[in-house]
Amino acid sequence: MTSPSTFTLRACAAVCLAALPALGVHAQSTPAATTLPRVEVIGTTPLPGLGTALRDVPANVQTFNGRDIARQRQGNLAEFLENNPTSVTVNAAQGNPYQLDISFRGFTASPLLGVPQGLSVFQDGVRINEPFGDVVNWDLLPQSAIAGIQIIPGSNPLFGLNTLGGALSVTTKSGKSHPGGSVELSGGSFGRRSVQYEQGGEAGAWDWFSTANVSKERGWAEHNPSRVTQFYGKAGYEAGGTAFDLSLTAADNRLEGTQTLPTLFLDNRRQAYTFPDLNENRAVMLAATGRHVVSEGVVLGGNAYVRRYRNHNTSSNVNDAYGAIDPGTGLPDTVEALNDRSAIDQTSYGLGVQLTLKQPVGGFKNQFVVGASGDFGRARFTQDSQPAAFTPARAAVATDVFEPETDAQTRNRSLALFAANTLSLTPEWSLTASGRYNAAHVSIRDRSGAAPELDGDHSFARFNPAIGLNFNPNELNTFYAGYNEGMRAPTAIELTCADPLAPCKLPNSFLADPPLKKVVARTVEIGARGKQGADTWSVAVYRTDLQDDIQFVSSGGAINAGFFQNVGKTRRQGVELTAGTRFGPIDVVARYSVIAATYATAFTENSPNNSSADAGGDIVVPKGAHIPGIPRQTLRLRFDAEPSDKWQIGANVIMSGSSRARGDENNLDANGKVPGYGVMNLDTEYELGKGFEVFARINNLFNRKYANFGILGENVFANPSRSFDPGSAASETFLGLGAPRGVWAGLRYEWD
Repeated sequence: MTSPSTFTLRACAAVCLAALPALGVHAQSTPAATTLPRVEVIGTTPLPGLGTALRDVPANVQTFNGRDIARQRQGNLAEFLENNPTSVTVNAAQGNPYQLDISFRGFTASPLLGVPQGLSVFQDGVRINEPFGDVVNWDLLPQSAIAGIQIIPGSNPLFGLNTLGGALSVTTKSGKSHPGGSVELSGGSFGRRSVQYEQGGEAGAWDWFSTANVSKERGWAEHNPSRVTQFYGKAGYEAGGTAFDLSLTAADNRLEGTQTLPTLFLDNRRQAYTFPDLNENRAVMLAATGRHVVSEGVVLGGNAYVRRYRNHNTSSNVNDAYGAIDPGTGLPDTVEALNDRSAIDQTSYGLGVQLTLKQPVGGFKNQFVVGASGDFGRARFTQDSQPAAFTPARAAVATDVFEPETDAQTRNRSLALFAANTLSLTPEWSLTASGRYNAAHVSIRDRSGAAPELDGDHSFARFNPAIGLNFNPNELNTFYAGYNEGMRAPTAIELTCADPLAPCKLPNSFLADPPLKKVVARTVEIGARGKQGADTWSVAVYRTDLQDDIQFVSSGGAINAGFFQNVGKTRRQGVELTAGTRFGPIDVVARYSVIAATYATAFTENSPNNSSADAGGDIVVPKGAHIPGIPRQTLRLRFDAEPSDKWQIGANVIMSGSSRARGDENNLDANGKVPGYGVMNLDTEYELGKGFEVFARINNLFNRKYANFGILGENVFANPSRSFDPGSAASETFLGLGAPRGVWAGLRYEWD
């Protein structure tokens, strides 16, 4: 594996730091005749309103527009996030490009059921963390529908539940913003073939937009093909101070993964540990968004939505109980494998309303926002299991029929009241204060009749405040400080998998377990940003402390077996540096971050595959140990050049430091580190004329072999033939591997 040297990362950081004072001095000496920059407005609440000027936002907000996304030609939204924003890292634990875990400042938004979620994600103001498990399915929204992305860091209470480390807000295109149409065809490595179209237009007060795509590929590894079908459509009306949009999002996707791979198998990185592993995601969401200008400076906004989501998952797993004596028969268990099958059938709906008043108070400019929201969901979760045996190729082939294990129904209810006020104390100083009261309720009911102990009701409530101060010495520079609090309620998955004596699998069976506490986050951030022409810079220093943090604690030999528990206090703190400039015809942006994610409370967990574990398989996690899966240093570089009016070239450089493997929470395992890595990606597009354009992309240009995730586990195929052999099982680090070099090209035709 390739690992960037510490010197390289420190040198890049030094370059960013050196640029900041210079850019700041340059901005301060701007002559009075300089054209002032365009005012950038940030949506500081999910609901439609007037927004807030960036100069009055006390946080290191990052924004990207649709053009940024389109020109880079990433395979999906998750890959774009991997390549660009500061403090974002990914892991490929599931071995499928559409099922990446996104981590921001050490907090995760993942499609994997059971991963503790710390980020809230919104599409046009609708929270798309699924009510069942709070997961985020990155494969459900087409990139071609995205007009912009804003990443709002911190525990901002206005974005509600799960906003522990930040919120990601996606806005979509409309016929007014993106008139005209296009169709494109592309293909290349791993058998990928894609077709996509867009069409937008307007007539009088009405506008419309639609986009759809179909993409198929066999995958870069064995047994990980993907089929993705996505659609987004919107109709809008705007006249006389009233705006209204009705949108439809739909997807039908089939995604197969390769799981993580033990280090013994790295001589062939394309093989699967076991298979099959399949996720089928289907979703339809109808959303309405409206805004009405009541009078000058008074805006009433709101939204409503209904969403139907269905997931079918099949996963092959080693039987942990193989060889154990069955108390009923007195004979050893001879079942080698289990095919676990689960299904989620979920319906969610919600609405919100917000009033914005932008009127002076006591002679001072002032903006006041007050609102309320309600989100509701009900889901049925079923799981059954089937005995199987492994073939020489490690396929889990059924030996009997599926037997039901779980049949449960859950209901979620989240109600909130919120308010925010931004007061301009002087032309240079502004004060922001906000707060949100959240009341969440989770209800679980057994439908099988065999597990009435599952029945339970769990309620969580809290008021979360925030305050911030901004200083703008001129129109080009901002200095700020802020404090905010957020919370998340335990999910039904976590509440029913919290017993160390009865670990479960992910996706997991439901058990009657001890209750969990809500997680509370407190964030402090100070920073500054500035802009002068093509030169931009920002620096932010932050600390987020979590109380009663919830972690998935691995147990036993299986890498997906364990339980959830409150582990006391944890901390994420760090520094973010961004500098952008132009060198002749080349635009360059450097984004560097340092994250120290640590446990602030000592605890004991069972991790028998950790080389430092005691005879019972336990390890003691000391205060100050680094949380697994979070690289300490990351660097993102973006280069853009236009050799001619018709030709554009771009490059992304991704560099991540080493991280600890899950199961190595005490940081003492002999092989628990996942080495750092560096990867370069290229993209280009060329206008042929008459509406035609060709484009191409190369990922992992130098074909680096690397991993971005690790977990300690037991390899039961550790003999020379790599056949099932528990007697020769070995504790190893299982790695989530990055994809090898891939090349894609396509043709696009556009019309007005």
